[in-house]
Amino acid sequence: MLGLNIRSSWRTAFTAGSILGVCLNGKERAGEHRKTMMPENEVYAKIYRMEDKLCQVYGPNIMSKQMVRRWCRQFSQGRQSVHDEERINDDRVELVRQCIMENHRFTITELSSHIPQISRSLLHEIVTKHLLFKKVCARWVPKNLTPEHKMQRLGAALTFLQRYHDDGDEFLDRIVTDDETFISHITPETKEQSMHWRHRGSPVRTKFKQTLSVRKVMCTVFSDRKGILLIDFLPRGETVNADSYCETLRKLRRAIQNNRRGMLTAGVVLLHDNARPHTARRTPGVLTEFGWELFDHPPYSPDFAPSDFHVFLQLRKFLSSGERFGYDEELKTSVTRWFLSQAAEFYDRRIQKLIPRYKCLNSDGGYVEK
Repeated sequence: MLGLNIRSSWRTAFTAGSILGVCLNGKERAGEHRKTMMPENEVYAKIYRMEDKLCQVYGPNIMSKQMVRRWCRQFSQGRQSVHDEERINDDRVELVRQCIMENHRFTITELSSHIPQISRSLLHEIVTKHLLFKKVCARWVPKNLTPEHKMQRLGAALTFLQRYHDDGDEFLDRIVTDDETFISHITPETKEQSMHWRHRGSPVRTKFKQTLSVRKVMCTVFSDRKGILLIDFLPRGETVNADSYCETLRKLRRAIQNNRRGMLTAGVVLLHDNARPHTARRTPGVLTEFGWELFDHPPYSPDFAPSDFHVFLQLRKFLSSGERFGYDEELKTSVTRWFLSQAAEFYDRRIQKLIPRYKCLNSDGGYVEK
C-alpha cells in the first residue's frame, strides 16, 4: 500500500495509518521540543516506546526503527504527504507527448484535465525535464513572405556571398549603406530599458503609455565600414521624394570625394532598400551617371538593412534614455554628435553582420533571427 521498506506488508490499511499517525504526531512534538530547547532524540524515544505496544497488537512485523527515523526525518524536512510519490515512466511520458503533439497550445492546467491520473507537478516535470519543451510566443516578422519573395531573398543572398567569396574585404570596403528614419523630439523608453532589479516584496513599478512626439524630423544617413559619410535632415513637414533623394546623392558623392580618397575610383556599391524614392525612374539615372553599382535589395527585407538592425536600434536607445529636445536644431545637433562619436568598429561591425545574415540560404529564404 505504501512504498516503504518494511519487513513485511501491513496487515490492514488501518495498521499503516496508525504507524504514520505516530510519525506525524512525532513531527508536531518535535516542533514543540525545539521551541523548548529539548533534544530531538526524545521525540524519537517516545515513538520507540510505542513499539512494544504495537508489537503486542500487530506482532513483530512492523516498521523498523531505521524506517521510523527515516520517516521522521522526511516529515521534519517538510514532507506532508503519506501517500506514495508518483513515478515517471515511459508510458506516461509518451502519453503527455501525444497530447502536446495534438495541440501545441496546451497549458499545464488543460493537460491536467485531459490526463487527470497525473498530477500537475508531475506533468510540469515531464514537459520541461523529460520532453524538454518550453512555451514561447510566436516571433513577429514584417511580412508573410511568398515563395517569390523567398526566391528573391535567396538570389540576393547568393549574389552577396559569391561577391564576398571572390573579392573578400575589398567588396565590403566599397559598400555604402543608406536609410531614412523619423526622429522625434521625445522618444519613450523601450521595454528593455524599463526593466530593473527588485526584491520579492518590493513595490511594483508602473509605466504609463506614451506616444511618439508629433514633432519629428526626417534624417537620412549614409555610411560605410569606416564611419559616417553624410547626415542629411529635411525640414519639418517634408518627406523624401525622388528629387530630394537625387540631390542628396549628389551631396554624398562630394562627401566621398572629400573624405574617402580612391573610393570613387574603386567603385561604390550602394545598398539601400526598395523605398519609392530609391526605385523612382530618376534615381537609377543618377547612379549610372556616377558609375555606381546598385546592389539588389530584396523586398520586405529589413533584416538585410544594416541601418535597421544595427544603427537605428542603438540610436533609439540613446534617444529614449531621457533625451528631450525643444527645437529642431537642438535635435539635429545631438543626433549628429552621436553618429560622429561612434568608433569605426561600430560601423565595421554593422557591415560584418551582413555576412551571417545573408546566409538565410540555410532557412529557405525566411527571416533571419536577431
